[in-house]
Amino acid sequence: MQFHKVNGVTLHYQLIGAPEGRPVLVFANSLGTDFRIWRDVIVRLVGEFAIVLYDKRGHGLSDVGETPYTIDDHVDDLSGLLDHLRVRKAVICGLSVGGLIAQGLVHKRPDLVSALVLCDTAHKIGTAEMWDARIRAIYEEGIEAIADLILERWFTVDYRKPDNAEFTGYRNMLIRTPRDGYTATCAAIRDADFTEAAKLIDVPTMCVVGTEDGSTPPELVGELSRLIPGALYQEIPQAGHLPCIEQPVVLTDAIKLFVEKITKEGK
Repeated sequence: MQFHKVNGVTLHYQLIGAPEGRPVLVFANSLGTDFRIWRDVIVRLVGEFAIVLYDKRGHGLSDVGETPYTIDDHVDDLSGLLDHLRVRKAVICGLSVGGLIAQGLVHKRPDLVSALVLCDTAHKIGTAEMWDARIRAIYEEGIEAIADLILERWFTVDYRKPDNAEFTGYRNMLIRTPRDGYTATCAAIRDADFTEAAKLIDVPTMCVVGTEDGSTPPELVGELSRLIPGALYQEIPQAGHLPCIEQPVVLTDAIKLFVEKITKEGK
């Protein structure tokens, strides 16, 4: 395991090398998860690309730190980690809140970003009332009390079968997320709005969404793609909010084709 302290917070990360000159892919995960959600994507990319995964503050093995958070806190953490690893001009693949972090990073530290894969995310996610209600419910009853409602948005009906051991495992990942880290990130999402900033993104961008995503549905991700000049848009059938889990082969192929396309165009 690899750890680095940045902005007063110890982050858990993993760096997987590749032959010199290959693109670097950086993965930022969603609310209530850690970087293990990318496992079935990463195994299909190892050797072809250098890879950076990390648990954002308040998740996985990373510190919770001072709360509440802003998206800028998460952006500064990722930029500090990439500075530590001497990574520049990476393809940032952000899922849900990870996609908000990616959008913040391209504006604040454009030297770190060559392209974006914005997966099941948006320029603005949810309403202040929705996030405040979720924060309140978690402090009153705990994450487990509302876990099933969250998981209905995350996964398709077929995946949520009681005999699916993987579904049970990801439910455990969600409910074991530190309460303060989860709610602080809810506040960060609540207060983030990249509606105008999205129009200024000037790196190659692909927006991807599961057709059955209940958190950031296709129409919302499609709206994001139309805001970003020249952005590509792709839907992934039979997947909810986390296509890296339900449809990793399709998502991996989409990432590979996108990176190959922009690499060729850049030569």
